[in-house]
Amino acid sequence: MLAPYAVRVEESRGRRYPEPPHPYRNDFQRDRDRVIHSRAFRRLEAKTQVFTRRYSDHFRNRLTHTLEVAQIARTVALQLGLNADLVEALALVHDVGHPPFGHVGEKALDAAMREHGFWFNHNLHALRIVEDFELRYAAFRGLNLTFEVREGIIKHSADYSSRDFPQLADYLLDSRPPLEAQLIDLADEIAYTTADLDDGYESRLLDGGDIRARIKMFAGPYQEAEQTWPSAIDKLKFNEALRRMLDGLVGDLISQSRANLKAAGIATLADVRAWPERLLGFSPAVETERRQAKAFLYEKLYSSPALDAEKKEGERVIRELFEFWMERPENLPLSYQEKAAAEPLSRVVCDYIAGMTDNYIYQQHEKHGAAKYAKLEK
Repeated sequence: MLAPYAVRVEESRGRRYPEPPHPYRNDFQRDRDRVIHSRAFRRLEAKTQVFTRRYSDHFRNRLTHTLEVAQIARTVALQLGLNADLVEALALVHDVGHPPFGHVGEKALDAAMREHGFWFNHNLHALRIVEDFELRYAAFRGLNLTFEVREGIIKHSADYSSRDFPQLADYLLDSRPPLEAQLIDLADEIAYTTADLDDGYESRLLDGGDIRARIKMFAGPYQEAEQTWPSAIDKLKFNEALRRMLDGLVGDLISQSRANLKAAGIATLADVRAWPERLLGFSPAVETERRQAKAFLYEKLYSSPALDAEKKEGERVIRELFEFWMERPENLPLSYQEKAAAEPLSRVVCDYIAGMTDNYIYQQHEKHGAAKYAKLEK
């Protein structure tokens, strides 16, 4: 049963190109399936989350992270009476715009684009992917997703103004996104916070004692695990504590969001859109602890000297390939050369690089000798 403020598929604003209904799948289910069968989704398997495969192939990649976000988001959606089909579609598509090398790659591409008067944003790039780059249908370019999924792609984690982003004016920028879209960013926070603690501990870059001393929402569950299984190995105690930490975050998100909706008197989707701020969230105490955990991860894992070489190499590869194709666009694939006749070359080069996997961009860098050419240009 959907809550009165949930998005109803029968009230969808529809697709850019009208299509006949499917006999046994609703439109949000079809969107979910189109995302899963897209090339951009498959490529997530070979894109970095935190650890590149050159470091280890045991840890999360962008695809496994996406699946964890979808599991968490669907669980919360069902408890809040939200449209779980829409939530699942949004969770699965939320990271398809990420370039190789994770956030390091995004930073490098943005820096390269700003030298040419543009910028790079993975959410807006994801919209370009589903609107234009995916070629699967004879009747139209892109995936022809419903308005609600396209809106959620750009608005799930940020708000945009129609003044600064006139090209997005169709997406109701002056109103809040539905709760289904608001949920994705919070599920993402839960997924990567707990997963990165797990992978960081497994990699031995994070010390269990430091985690317990610095992260309150982990320390309590770990103490409970020690008391319950005193003879268990440390890793199993860690797993039990992390599982309880995740469950605590999800439970708090559900209960606090219910309280927020009740306090605001939210009764319809229109109420959600008209509310001056986002309605889903953690309780103040848990939000403080979540930020504490995030700060710990930035200090001890994301900024770890052990990962510096990989990050710097990723930045270098992107920068050198970008410079190479800007100087020698004739070396781009023919389809991208054709696009460059109608769009700025920097945008075309950015689009090409952003779609690459970690493995493929290394192959391209070696194939073209981009490092050598970049040095010659300088």
